[in-house]
Amino acid sequence: MSDIPEDLCYTEEHEWVRLEGDEVVVGITDHAQDALTDIVYVELPDVGLSVNEGDEFASVESVKSVSSIFAPLTGELSAVNESLDDAPELMNDDPYGAGWIVRMRIEDIGVLGDLLDAAGYRALLGE
Repeated sequence: MSDIPEDLCYTEEHEWVRLEGDEVVVGITDHAQDALTDIVYVELPDVGLSVNEGDEFASVESVKSVSSIFAPLTGELSAVNESLDDAPELMNDDPYGAGWIVRMRIEDIGVLGDLLDAAGYRALLGE
């Protein structure tokens, strides 16, 4: 069974979103990192990039495949996790902590309500 923290929001593409002040932090879920297996490279976007919900903004390469990471919300990327350049395995080891991918500024916090809660994500996975 996947680790699905109750305090996060989720997408059907297996990204998680955590509200921190006036920004959100985005990463991939435990289920996603487990399906990818050993992550060996992360292509990070540029800080300041404006993205629309559903835009591909990063990619993750594992020993098994390359997967696109999609913007869960519309906004501007305010930070990227540069630690992933040297240690992409952080996404496997700590997907909800040190393995985060980007921070975003979004205009409307209310759109978080459009994402899945933990129960909805659990149902999506059939757990």
